[in-house]
Amino acid sequence: MSTSRSRFAVIFFTVLIDLIGFGIVLPILPFYVKHFGAAGLGYGAVVGVFSFMQFVATALLGKLSDRIGRRPVLLTTMLINAIGYMLFAFAGSYWVLFLSRVVSGFAGGNISAAQAYMADITTPAERSRGMGIIGAAFGIGFSFGPAIGGFAATWGHPAPGLVAVGLSLANFVSAYFILPESLRGELRVKRRLFDLWHIVEAVQRPRLRPLMIVWALVPLGFAGYTVALPLRAAAALGWQERELAILFTIIGITAASVQGYFFGKMVRRVGERALVIAGTFGMAVAIAVVPFLDTSALLYGWTFILAVANSIFAPAATGLVSVYADPNEQGTVLGAAQAIGALGRTAGPPLIGTVYDIVSPVTSFLLAGGVMLVAALAGFGLAPVPAHASSGQTSPPTSVPATPLPEPPPRES
Repeated sequence: MSTSRSRFAVIFFTVLIDLIGFGIVLPILPFYVKHFGAAGLGYGAVVGVFSFMQFVATALLGKLSDRIGRRPVLLTTMLINAIGYMLFAFAGSYWVLFLSRVVSGFAGGNISAAQAYMADITTPAERSRGMGIIGAAFGIGFSFGPAIGGFAATWGHPAPGLVAVGLSLANFVSAYFILPESLRGELRVKRRLFDLWHIVEAVQRPRLRPLMIVWALVPLGFAGYTVALPLRAAAALGWQERELAILFTIIGITAASVQGYFFGKMVRRVGERALVIAGTFGMAVAIAVVPFLDTSALLYGWTFILAVANSIFAPAATGLVSVYADPNEQGTVLGAAQAIGALGRTAGPPLIGTVYDIVSPVTSFLLAGGVMLVAALAGFGLAPVPAHASSGQTSPPTSVPATPLPEPPPRES
C-alpha cells in the first residue's frame, strides 16, 4: 500500500508542476493576443491550434507509451514544453505567439501518457479515484498557475513565460530521478503510430461510442466558452489580467477540492455515469447564463458552479474510458479519447470566437451552452458500469472485458 501511495504521489506532482506552467499563461494570453491586434477569431485560433496539436500528439503519444513505456514519453514532452514557453516569453508578434502554442500544444498531449500511467498502477476499483487524483493536480495547478502568471506579468512581458520554462525544467529533473516506469514489459504492444485508426475503432465500439460523443462535445463547448468569457468580461465588466487570474484561481481551488476529496465519495455512491450526466447539465446552465450577469460577483459565483460541474464530470468521464479498456490498450484508448477531446477543443474556440465577432456575445454563450446540453443528452446512452468498478470494492487488477482494438486493414499498394 505504501508503494502504491508513493507512486500516486510521484505522478501527482509530475502533473501538478506541468499544469502550474500551463496555468501561468492563461490569464495573460487573451491580452497578449489583443496587444498584437487580434480579436475573437484571432484569439480563438491561438487557443484552437494548441488543442489541434494536442490532438496530433495524443493520437501519437498514447500508442507510443504502450510501445516504449510511459516514462520516456513524459520526460521528452517536458523538454518540448520548455521550448514552447521560451518562445512564448520572447514572442514579438502574433505569429511567434501562435508558434509557441503549437509547440506547447504538442507537449500537452502527454496527458494520455500520464493517465495511462495512473491506469497502470491502479485496479479497476481504484481507477476513477486515481483519475480524480490527476484531476486534483490539474485543479491545484490551475489555482497556483494563473496567480503566478498574473503576478509575474507585472515584471514585464517575458516573465511569465520564463517562470514556466523554469518549472518545466524542474519538472524534467525531478521526474528523471523519481518517476519509475509503470508499464511492465509483457504488457507492451506495438501499434501503428501515425494513423488515426484507434480513434475510428473507439467510436465504432458500441460501448464507447456515446462516451466518445460526450468527449467531443464537452471540450468543444467549454473551449468556446473560455474564448468568449475574457472578451465579454473585459467589454462588459472592465476585467484585466488580475480579475481573470482570480477567476482561474476559483476554478482551480474548486477542482482541487472536489476531485481531491469529494469526488471519491460521490462516485462510490452514484457511479461515474450519473456524474458525467449531472456534470454536463451543470456546465450547460453555467455557461448559457454568463451574458446575463451584470456584476463580477455574479460571474464569480456562476464560475464556482461551473467548476464544480466540470470537476465531477472530468474524472468520471476519464474513469469510464479506462474501465471500458483492456490493460494492454489503456494508453491507446485514453489517447483516442483525449484526441477526440482535442478535436473538440480545436473546433470550439474559432467557432465560438467567430460567432462572438459576427453575430453577438449572447449568441456565442448560448451556442456553447447548447452544445453542452446535447452532450448531456448523449450521456444517457452510456453503458452501466459494473459495481466493482465504481463501488470501491476489492477486485483483481483486471479491466472490464472489452473487444480489443484491432489493427487497421492492410493498405493496398
